[in-house]
Amino acid sequence: MADRSEDDPWLWLEDVDSERALGWVRDRNAETENELAALPGYAALRERLKTILDARDRIPYVGHHDGRFYNFWRDADHERGIWRRTTLDEYRKAQPAWETVLDLDALARSEAENWVWAGVSFLEPHGTRCLVSLSRGGGDAHVVREFDVALLAFVDGGFTVPEAKTSVGWIDADTLFVATDFGPDSMTASSYPRIVKAWRRGTPLDEATLVYAAQPDDLSASAWADRTPGYARQFVLRQVDFYTSELFLRDPSDGRLIPIAKPADANAFALRDQLIVELRSDWTIAGRTWPQGALLAIGFDRFMAGARDFDVLFAPSATTSLDGIGATRSALFLTILDNVKNRVVEWHRADGRWQRRDVAVPGMGALHVSAVDEYESDQLFLTVTDFLTPSSLSLMDAGSDARTLLKSMPAFFDAAPYAVSQFAARSPDGTNVPYFVVMRKDVPLDGTHPTLLYGYGGFEVSLTPFYSGVTGEAWLAQGGVYVLANIRGGGEFGPRWHQAALKENRQNAFDDFLAVAEDLVRRGITQPRHLGIMGGSNGGLLVGAALTQRPELFGAVACQVPLLDMRRYHELLAGASWIGEYGDPDDPDEWVYLARYSPYHNVAPGRHYPRVLFTTSTRDDRVHPAHARKMAARMRDQGHDVLYWENTEGGHAGAANNEQTATMWALTYAFMLNQLN
Repeated sequence: MADRSEDDPWLWLEDVDSERALGWVRDRNAETENELAALPGYAALRERLKTILDARDRIPYVGHHDGRFYNFWRDADHERGIWRRTTLDEYRKAQPAWETVLDLDALARSEAENWVWAGVSFLEPHGTRCLVSLSRGGGDAHVVREFDVALLAFVDGGFTVPEAKTSVGWIDADTLFVATDFGPDSMTASSYPRIVKAWRRGTPLDEATLVYAAQPDDLSASAWADRTPGYARQFVLRQVDFYTSELFLRDPSDGRLIPIAKPADANAFALRDQLIVELRSDWTIAGRTWPQGALLAIGFDRFMAGARDFDVLFAPSATTSLDGIGATRSALFLTILDNVKNRVVEWHRADGRWQRRDVAVPGMGALHVSAVDEYESDQLFLTVTDFLTPSSLSLMDAGSDARTLLKSMPAFFDAAPYAVSQFAARSPDGTNVPYFVVMRKDVPLDGTHPTLLYGYGGFEVSLTPFYSGVTGEAWLAQGGVYVLANIRGGGEFGPRWHQAALKENRQNAFDDFLAVAEDLVRRGITQPRHLGIMGGSNGGLLVGAALTQRPELFGAVACQVPLLDMRRYHELLAGASWIGEYGDPDDPDEWVYLARYSPYHNVAPGRHYPRVLFTTSTRDDRVHPAHARKMAARMRDQGHDVLYWENTEGGHAGAANNEQTATMWALTYAFMLNQLN
């Protein structure tokens, strides 16, 4: 059986900021940069990627509040970024006039802080106050500070929450829900808040009123207020693990919590007078079974009074799943995946009944819909993207198929020589696993093409077509073939596809990925020496398992911000929150199957492995950098040829600004091109 943690000679690399560990990181970074930055074409590639990332004609995606459209933007002149706003009339123009709301570079200089933007929460629907979240170095932990968009300034003496993994939201202009680090025993084993309080303006945070306390072994607790005019409600959520939760309606008069009797593994939310429920498992109630993956609706007050006569807004088939939900003032838009291709359905209520309409949208690539203003508008944004067509952003109205093109991404590479194909591989248990291939139309299938296979396979995340100037310029334009695998563990075919790779079934995701790799070889697209694999986070675990199980099948591996030590993952940062996905290493029965695939415990001396580049971030406070550190150290100690690069900033994204992002991707693609050509 695999080693126990007490036998681990590399535990000292878990001490993130120790001088010994950072010295090891500096040495590895120097080795990697000295080799890869000296490769022919690296400098030009890095400069080209930086130009793409800084391009001023990228789509400035916006969020709406009270008649203004807000955007956070980074480019060569704004390394940390500016938060800015404009009107819809201006936004329609090729060169909108923007008003700067907050300059993060100037703020960082004035406060001598390494601020990275972490988001904003407005007092809806018309308030001038918002809560700005700022991270030091890009981690999940952030400070929260109250800002006034009318005065363009932080509020003197306003709400401020110290650095933590905080959840915060407005109750009213003078009261917040705050879930944060309140001191000893206030955080869960997953490192998220377990206590929610109501904080009144002008009072100390430590005197805030208790709203709810989750259990120490839960994932987290949070609360929010729905401020929709006419339908104001308060909710409290106990997130037991990634897939189970309890939802409560809070009575604001006395703080009483009233359970909302949804299934434990279902998601539910209020939409004006309706309760919407998304099922992860079959639900038998009131003599009827509602199927796994369905989306149900019922009058909110009727449900709370005991009614269970749902309307079915979506029921899955063998090839379809629900991919996204967007709500405007009077309509609900569902984005549906059908064999990993999107379509959109609109629902609205008329005469007390739900009415359905298929929306005429482009039949290619991936689609995303989002409300412009869910409180007072029936307009929505539609984003259309695929591998070879630059993304576009259009404005639509509920009830109409007419679209007004607002913005389109420039073509960062010449797409004309390429074509997109969709194939399927057969996994060992007979499951058909779809995957996309992007490659030149005019090349023979002779197995000589450098091919990059990307996968994720976890947490019900669907991988759909996307347009990337970085991928196009750094890989396709260099003669590479790009492959996107839709393996089990993801959400491409709904909850069943995800649950087929949970816990003791995790090997199914790895088998699917290996089956796609073998299918690429069988079709003559590539050969093992020309086949590289890439994955990040859970995808880093995926390529780590593929590396240790079938090393002869690959020529290179890029393993990014990965999980790799499955013996100790639950003891590192947010790792305990993923026990519902992987299993509990402290349970002997569950450790048996974790030990079979844990990459850190299955890499062995004397075997020949393809060369690996591990990348991570010192400031990743979600997936501990020790996973990558220890794996690289163990493989080096066993005599294997690996490279390691750790950015000192960036959080789980691996980079905090465009400069760092360009470096990270240039190193990664230079490594792949050098190994696979």
